[in-house]
Amino acid sequence: MSTSARPLRIAMIGYAFMGRAHSTAWARVGSFFVVPAFEQRVLVGRDAVGVEAAARTFGWSESATDWRKVIERDDIDIVDICAPGHLHAEIATAALAAGKHVLVEKPLANTLAEAEALADAAAAASTRGVVSMVAFNYRWIPALALARRIIADGRLGEIRQVRASYLQDWLADAAAPMTWRLRRETAGSGALGDLASHAIDQLQFLLGDLVTEVSARTHTFVTERSGNDGAEPVTVDDAVWAGLTFGSGTRGSLEVSRVATGRKNALSIELFGSTGALRFDLEELNELWFLDATEAIETRGFRRILVTEPEHPYLAAWWPQGHLLGWEHSFVHEVRDFLCAIESGTPASPSFEDGLAVQRVLTAIQSSAAATGASVTIGSVQASKETV
Repeated sequence: MSTSARPLRIAMIGYAFMGRAHSTAWARVGSFFVVPAFEQRVLVGRDAVGVEAAARTFGWSESATDWRKVIERDDIDIVDICAPGHLHAEIATAALAAGKHVLVEKPLANTLAEAEALADAAAAASTRGVVSMVAFNYRWIPALALARRIIADGRLGEIRQVRASYLQDWLADAAAPMTWRLRRETAGSGALGDLASHAIDQLQFLLGDLVTEVSARTHTFVTERSGNDGAEPVTVDDAVWAGLTFGSGTRGSLEVSRVATGRKNALSIELFGSTGALRFDLEELNELWFLDATEAIETRGFRRILVTEPEHPYLAAWWPQGHLLGWEHSFVHEVRDFLCAIESGTPASPSFEDGLAVQRVLTAIQSSAAATGASVTIGSVQASKETV
């Protein structure tokens, strides 16, 4: 697909929470980074009145309610999918077949079978110059990008163990109403797909290694919530606990919850190596804590790195040192790298194959939990049409 003579034209499907985040990124990226020219052409949603209002607010030229017709249009080059997870596979498959570049929110799909089919479709489309990417936006937080650089440089030595937790409390109140995120048929899973997908991708990204075995438990604390037609059963998990083994032998622990009272958006990662350690907290996302275990014991200890220097990943485009970035900037960096991959014709990362790797772990965790914590190897997980 040649786009050199005109701007890339974008259609975005979905305009709620994540649609707003992606729209902000599209609106801001060209003001801070050198990227190919593009246009926010059309915003798609089911409610004609709602999507029209959102398009005006978010800077889209027009709105539509039928994503299939939009994907068929010759004046669309990129499809950005921010719809609920149960729609990812159908929309992404159609967009790839139509020759559109595809950015899709995490998790890649609701089932392993869907994720495998999407990875195959993306690989086939790449031979025609079509670029695809999964939006694991935390890869683009400068502090975590710096952590990956430090690990790749060998500063931690042999990484022996890791800890990741992602805790929220928006469902801690039993009176919180029913939502599509609490229905298995639309969300696939609860905290597992919503939060653990981020944590697992981040660990595999940081280590450059894949989880090979899990032992896990899940639990639903509030089993029924109020819906439009009265009480409705909650069919997904509220919280997940898992032990992880990586291919290199690194061991890890994972805890995610949407009922952790007092924690709002607390992704915490710790990595312990033979010659150093790192820790990160999303609620202090401009900071990375580093310990160099080769230093003399008298002065050895964790030191705070304020990740705002122009030498740090992505920071040269932003503000002077010490002027902090926020959560939304990760989406700007995400869109920047996606556009640059399209321009250069190179694969984007995280790829659909990376998304599939996360899906395999999610499926193994659910299999282990169903077997009351029995160890499950990733290679033993079989694809099915059931949700995650």
